[in-house]
Amino acid sequence: MSTALVPRAVRLGPQEEQLRAEVRAFVAEELAAGTFRPRSDSWLTGWDEAFSRRLGERGWLGMTVPRAYGGHDRTALERYVVTEELLAAGAPVAAHWIADRQTAPALLHFGTEALKTRYLPGIAAGTCFFAIGLSEPDAGSDLAAVRTRAVRAEGGWRLTGTKVWTSGAHHAHAFAVLARSSPAEGRDRKSGLSQFVVDLRSPGVTIRPIRLINGAHHFNEVVLDDVFVPDEMVLGVIGQGWNQATSELAFERSGPERYLSTFPLLTALVGALADAGTGRAELGRLVSRVWTVRRLSISVAAALDRGEVPEVAAALVKDLGTRLEQEIIDAARLLVDARPDPGATDGLPRLLADAVLMSPGFTLRGGTNEILRGVVARAMGMR
Repeated sequence: MSTALVPRAVRLGPQEEQLRAEVRAFVAEELAAGTFRPRSDSWLTGWDEAFSRRLGERGWLGMTVPRAYGGHDRTALERYVVTEELLAAGAPVAAHWIADRQTAPALLHFGTEALKTRYLPGIAAGTCFFAIGLSEPDAGSDLAAVRTRAVRAEGGWRLTGTKVWTSGAHHAHAFAVLARSSPAEGRDRKSGLSQFVVDLRSPGVTIRPIRLINGAHHFNEVVLDDVFVPDEMVLGVIGQGWNQATSELAFERSGPERYLSTFPLLTALVGALADAGTGRAELGRLVSRVWTVRRLSISVAAALDRGEVPEVAAALVKDLGTRLEQEIIDAARLLVDARPDPGATDGLPRLLADAVLMSPGFTLRGGTNEILRGVVARAMGMR
């Protein structure tokens, strides 16, 4: 494949491996203390604010944020190592996930000084949490179908509209909203869009749960009814919201969460088959694919660190990784005699139940895989 589509490969050095050992020791201490039980898809479902604060105290949140804003001036690869180890362990990282992964880089690139000083120190400390306000009712994966309106007012803007599938909005402090601030120019629906940071406790904000089939509450519908947003809460340039929002998607689509959601299940599966001596060929295929996607994901992290925007490679990570996550579930159901049990406290039946419940969303969230294949096809000149 062309190197124009895939960033150059990189290797992690002694500094990253030392950090990895520190994170593994921390995870072992937490498991021994019983502070969490490994879960599949923990970056969406494992909301634990105390755990996030302990990560913040160790300097493992806001790692790439400058010290001037409460961060730690570390590299994207160092952050990658921390997130990789936490996900592989099935640790509860949902509380800080959006803020650390996506909001902090967006604030650094596009935020006003007021936004940076207000939110970045809390994000790095693990005390300030964010959600994402992109998806809307009846729009599917079509981000340009935004109907939320932003109308100019004295000293700011007034927002009206509805966002859906906003993970963690019922706990989070704020979310970044994509809204239409002026009519589209002709047939260019991507024009006239802007981004705003909205305090989720503002007057006019209503948050309603969208529950899963088992009653679990991770997703929300957020209704904005003439919500006032002051000028200093505008994210970036008015009218440039589309370019800003899509430039952030490389962070969202390329990280280790796109292939490690079911890694705790794979680990349990390897343990269950260790004595039986069966399933080795299938396990070998799965592990080799995990390793391959991981190499691509690390190369994207390094490219982001260089200031590049590898959106095509990020789309590949998301497509290949999320399909692999689902195939790990299929392998577990074929290779071991274990039924998914959402009532189990831990072990393979519980990991399998969590994975089966959440798996329909793997290829949808962050942009459907069909849309992402279109991104790759266009880059290859096939569309």
